[in-house]
Amino acid sequence: MKRTLEDYKAGKISLEDVLEKLKTLPYEDLGFAKVDTHRALRKGFPEILYCQGKTIPQIMKIVESMMKFKHTVLATKSNKEIFDAIKKVHNEAEYYEKARIIAVQKEPVKLKEGMILILTGGTSDIPIAEEAAVIAEIMGNKVEKAYDVGVAGIHRLFDIKDKIFEANVIIVIAGMDGALPSVVGGLSSKPIIAVPTSVGYGASFEGIGPLLTMLNSCAFGVTVVNIDNGVGAGYFANLINR
Repeated sequence: MKRTLEDYKAGKISLEDVLEKLKTLPYEDLGFAKVDTHRALRKGFPEILYCQGKTIPQIMKIVESMMKFKHTVLATKSNKEIFDAIKKVHNEAEYYEKARIIAVQKEPVKLKEGMILILTGGTSDIPIAEEAAVIAEIMGNKVEKAYDVGVAGIHRLFDIKDKIFEANVIIVIAGMDGALPSVVGGLSSKPIIAVPTSVGYGASFEGIGPLLTMLNSCAFGVTVVNIDNGVGAGYFANLINR
């Protein structure tokens, strides 16, 4: 709203353009979706587009709606086909393949002082860790990573204890038995965001096993997001670091 008024004052847009923009506040109704154009003002960051279950034409219309307001577009759970469609229209689009995130960044973000540390129990947890990392980085956070430091080889964790003590907030991502967040929570005085993943054998029940372990953590200061929810972890870590 402030940008719109400044553009009008500077003569960059007409009064009719201002009125047209006002029609779409606080959301734009596309019929199949109501794009929350007000969220950046309300929450400090625009709506994040979840691609799974949406068609490419639907995704493209949502992206166009967001771009009209010069919002940074983050499309999660995406793929190369979706990226190719967006890239044709927005050449500045970037695809983070490991994280399955497409980003069209319109506004530079000031880097925050604190560091977010992301740990994984195993290599198979890296895609979810990358998802969290991309979200946190685009929101203006310094992110460091240490992968494959799970409890099966606990000495690997002690080798990075300095990073654990330095971090402002720690995201701990693990499948299997999901024990790593409790161990890190017992070492660090900082907030721990635990992310259970669907990695594991039959009795892990596609992430329910580690989810329950993390919810039952005996270490204080550990909070838990949903299974494979790297986006939620990165977003929440940003709020803490902010």
